[in-house]
Amino acid sequence: MRQVVLDTETTGLEVGQGHRVIEIGCVELVNRRRTSRTFHRYVHPDREIDAAAEQVHGITNEMLHDKPRFAEIATELLEFVEGAELVIHNADFDLGFLARELELAGLAGDRLRGGCRVVDTLALARRLHPGQRNGLDALCRRYNVDNSGRDFHGALLDAQLLADVYLAMTGGQAALSLETAPAGPVAHNTGRLDRRGLELVVVPASAEELVAHERQLDLLARNCPQGALWRQLPE
Repeated sequence: MRQVVLDTETTGLEVGQGHRVIEIGCVELVNRRRTSRTFHRYVHPDREIDAAAEQVHGITNEMLHDKPRFAEIATELLEFVEGAELVIHNADFDLGFLARELELAGLAGDRLRGGCRVVDTLALARRLHPGQRNGLDALCRRYNVDNSGRDFHGALLDAQLLADVYLAMTGGQAALSLETAPAGPVAHNTGRLDRRGLELVVVPASAEELVAHERQLDLLARNCPQGALWRQLPE
């Protein structure tokens, strides 16, 4: 299975107020392992960056003066994510901005949301940890993912951190695949869950539960042509 962890940075918080995308970062996962493939672009927004947004991501107007417009990199982005499941933290925010950018580029705004299955890790974290902080920094601390280099938000860095958090949060491996990993140390904590010392607790069925189970098997035997498959299994 191929997944793409995606993050954006923007000129401000409200797409309805004309704010634009200024950075896109994507990290590829294949069969729940990070590969060496990424997509990272800065984008000229054709408008000023809000001071409050600049304090969050540290990207200035001057840094973007020679960068391409979104329309120039749109096809490359769509090709990178094509056929993948998207993993995004607070997906409505990023997808809302990207839909608007696609529309301004003369493309269908629903190309991402309509063409890819989306996993919203913020919604997932809220289900797993109700009533707790579920921002990316809080999740990094909870799952022991090293975010010490995150002085500012950055689309590629945040996508890399989110990939590690997502794999840890869903019980999987976050290390680079050995077949595709470049030489050199891995930049982030793997987020691997340590299951050493854990013991599987086996709770036997009660007498009442066994009787109810047999009644259900009798019902299946009467109503299914093939009978109750459970009773056909070897002892």
